[in-house]
Amino acid sequence: MYKTLFNQRKALVFKQFTHKGWSLFACLGRVVVISVLSASTLRNATAASRNVSTDEEPADTVRIDKELTIDDIEVTASRAPLALGQAARMVTVLTRDDIQAAPVQSVNDLLKYAAGVDVRQRGPFGAQTDISIRGGTQEQITILLNGINICDPQTGHNAFDLPCDISDIERIEILEGPAARIYGTSSLMGAVNIVTRPHPASPAGEKQIVVRAEGGSFGYLSAAASISKLSTLNSKLSSCFTRSDGYSRAKSGALNADYSGFKAFYQGHYSFPSGEAGRGLYWHAGVSTKGFGSNTFYSAKFDEQYEQTTKVFAALQGDVDAGMFHFHPSLYWNRSHDRFELIRGDESKVPFNHHRTDVFGMNLNSWFDTPLGRTAFGAEFRNEDIVSSNLGEPLNEENGHYKYGLNRTNLSLHLEHNIMTRCFTLSAGFIAVKNTWNQMPFRLYPGIDASLRIGEQWKVYASYNESLRMPSFTELYYSVGGHKADKYLKPEELRAIECGVKFFAHSFSAKASLFHHHQRNTIDWVMDTRDPDATWQSVNLTKINALGFEADATLNSQLSTLNISYCYLHQQKDDMPHLQSQYSLEYLRHKLTASLTLPVTNQLTLNAKYRFQDRMGTYTDTSGQVQNYHPYSVVDARLTWQADAYTLYVEANNLLNHRYVDYGNVPQPGIWLMAGFCYGF
Repeated sequence: MYKTLFNQRKALVFKQFTHKGWSLFACLGRVVVISVLSASTLRNATAASRNVSTDEEPADTVRIDKELTIDDIEVTASRAPLALGQAARMVTVLTRDDIQAAPVQSVNDLLKYAAGVDVRQRGPFGAQTDISIRGGTQEQITILLNGINICDPQTGHNAFDLPCDISDIERIEILEGPAARIYGTSSLMGAVNIVTRPHPASPAGEKQIVVRAEGGSFGYLSAAASISKLSTLNSKLSSCFTRSDGYSRAKSGALNADYSGFKAFYQGHYSFPSGEAGRGLYWHAGVSTKGFGSNTFYSAKFDEQYEQTTKVFAALQGDVDAGMFHFHPSLYWNRSHDRFELIRGDESKVPFNHHRTDVFGMNLNSWFDTPLGRTAFGAEFRNEDIVSSNLGEPLNEENGHYKYGLNRTNLSLHLEHNIMTRCFTLSAGFIAVKNTWNQMPFRLYPGIDASLRIGEQWKVYASYNESLRMPSFTELYYSVGGHKADKYLKPEELRAIECGVKFFAHSFSAKASLFHHHQRNTIDWVMDTRDPDATWQSVNLTKINALGFEADATLNSQLSTLNISYCYLHQQKDDMPHLQSQYSLEYLRHKLTASLTLPVTNQLTLNAKYRFQDRMGTYTDTSGQVQNYHPYSVVDARLTWQADAYTLYVEANNLLNHRYVDYGNVPQPGIWLMAGFCYGF
């Protein structure tokens, strides 16, 4: 489904984002070979969406112009930013046009169209979703907001509780594969970075006020608004409210998949009066709060579960030059509240679970140039704290619901050197990590990436990387409700090799990659099926080997764009048939996506998408029987009318009304319809 943009002989300068500290992991210092979703996948292909007359320019010219614009963004896939086209790794980018054209209501929905990403949705509209990459778990990827790590050390189930509305997002960047030396202690399998737009926009260009509203099946309603001020001190404030009755009811007849949430987000930018473009200060602050019926999310025996989460985010970043050195410091704080009710509204039988986590971090990334190449160095301090009703060690003094707690600190140092020639790039380095919990000593995790450009159209690359992931607080301490945790769990570790080839021509692009992962100390929840009274236990289970293959091809014409992507994965571990695994081997063996974008008129565009998934693994149903996951197909479509100041759209999800189960005992809804508009002034 992805169309990769390959190296150009001459890189252009995209003034809006060049040297931005948050630009595509730039705050952590990585250059990427940029990838752009094709018009067939996640973008509106009409020339009107880019304010270009189709009478004056053919469609292919418009497409190439957009690619060059995206190609100009300074993006990174190493600790040190490199010139575009010289990087040895690839990041896939979902642009703003891609996001606006897709038939989705949340970031979670959008990522379903990435062949290498596994999205296990427990409910629509972003209620709760587990997202993983290349057969990993939701705990094994890093989630970043404008380059700031917002992962919750309590659990990865609520990792995508973002404070920004989907209309605030400028682009989404996905890096597949291990990258601890780049992102730190949670990026065992990859990373997803959400980059927000510094000011609102409409189809006609920049607008200071934008409003959006949409509604549809299951009592779904959503309204959002944003206002901005553009000057030397740019700022933007946005908010969004969403609600739904849900698509199912409990046996008692009560709602058990309902949803209600509110988001508010503020971001600002101050440019230094003098100096290179992009140098300055950047900051954001936001809040996300939502409550949702969790029906059978965590236990098949209870169909009226409920969860309430609130998250607060704040960050300050800078880009500063001092002689030959460039410094990018960042300071951030994230707070999360989580209340889980096994029996909704009634804790007389089972007390509610309460958790509050606070994450404070400081990060410095620096680099300088010499005749021998570009060298990057830096460090990160990240403190993670939790107070809880059931996670952690007993507190000296109880504080309301909180009887337990734990505090740990991650310290990391990184060093990387990059050698670049006209056709060859070599990037090598390491990260040294220490965690204060369990007296973990410093451990080194190296990595090396190499790429070779062959002429104008070909590129081959290869990499070897080691990575790690610290256990979550839930894995260390969750010992209630039939679970027994081990507080002495070791970090998960991964060694991976990957090689690939890319090709780009005027109307056709393709890429293919082959990768092998070797996991050790893998953390999993397992149950011994031989024991009728067995409980789920968190363990460093065993070693897991994975072999995978990804391929993508895109064909463009003046009338339409067609894209097909496929990912195959095979995992293997020690044969233990008596152990039921909750996470490790519930992976997608096959995933196929196809997309077609068809401009009906200059202003009307049809975007249709197909997704096939075949999941390995089993689950236990409400009657106690072990069931296999079954393959399923889903078709989504969106029809968009785009004018100068407004956009109208209608869409259908699961158009064929296919009923399927993708996570335990949580059946997904059939067809649902939605319509909405966006207006800027």
